[in-house]
Amino acid sequence: MGNTALFPQGILLGLGIVGDDHGPSLTPLAHSGFSYVDLVEGLHDGHFYALKRILCHEQQDREEAQREADMHRLFHHPNILRLVAYCMRERGSKHEAWLLLPFFKRGTLWNEIERLKDKGNFLTEDQILLLLLGICRGLEAIHAKGYAHRSVGGSCTCWTERKSLTERNGRSLLSFQETAPMILLAPGILAFLSRDAHDSLPLHYRDLKPTNILLGDEGQPVLMDLGSMNQARIHVEGSRQALALQDWAAQRCTISYRAPELFSVQSHCVIDEQTDVWSLGCVLYAMMFGEGPYDMVFQKGDSVALAVQNQLSIPQSSRHSSALRQLLASMMTVDPQQRPHVPVLLSQVEALQPIPPGQDTTQI
Repeated sequence: MGNTALFPQGILLGLGIVGDDHGPSLTPLAHSGFSYVDLVEGLHDGHFYALKRILCHEQQDREEAQREADMHRLFHHPNILRLVAYCMRERGSKHEAWLLLPFFKRGTLWNEIERLKDKGNFLTEDQILLLLLGICRGLEAIHAKGYAHRSVGGSCTCWTERKSLTERNGRSLLSFQETAPMILLAPGILAFLSRDAHDSLPLHYRDLKPTNILLGDEGQPVLMDLGSMNQARIHVEGSRQALALQDWAAQRCTISYRAPELFSVQSHCVIDEQTDVWSLGCVLYAMMFGEGPYDMVFQKGDSVALAVQNQLSIPQSSRHSSALRQLLASMMTVDPQQRPHVPVLLSQVEALQPIPPGQDTTQI
């Protein structure tokens, strides 16, 4: 099978707005250093999708984009963003990885925090606990998942449920063809997923932050941007490996949400999923106070690496119960082995959930 994806420059970038090679320059949904996200419309279902385009300058970039698609395909969970389609676009020596993802019109958790903050408001404790419950469930699924990744020769470039994208005039711009389920193919790489117990590795999210948490129509949190995920437990043996991991974290893990043990990796240690618990604590802090605990440290140009080595001082607020404050403090412990594991956190958060109106909890 050849490359069946045709990608004209003009695509639907906004609700009812069409751009083409001769039209105006339109603003996409989002962009970062090497990726862009555009809004596109389904030809058959009329639904809107987010099309993430990753610029791949080298083979390593292509492999990392493929891996991000692999990570999405591992999960079928309501709190983890699903992948609708994936393909690799080739034009001469240039490559772009295209990931078709569901579109969330409410945006991210950070958008919601800022929207409330602009009005002088904050999330209520009940809202925080419901959000925290969904995030914990997504993290639990990530930490528990095992997979195997094998590479052999291959030339196919697309996997999907059958989808097409269109301009407003109905002309098809992009068509993904079906291949076998659970198989992802890219030039030179056949990556397939296995549940073999001896090959399984627990996974780790690595870049948890409010801008990586989408909100569904009913407010449910959905974890996105899985490109930084890797195996949950990394055994560091030697200073060279420690420095390599430290450099990787500096590139992939947002500094103000990065766990203390990733700033100065010891030459003989184990880095595990407890780094996610620290980042989750930073997210909880942002939901409670409208900004991350180290956002201002970074914005002032001070050392976040130094700041995270000290126990966090949690502001007093009548909006929050002592139980929620204690939960936050446990997650923000500098020693990773003293932080609660996600299953323990999940049980604690479930116990703190608000009682539904009208539910009789009286024991007789």
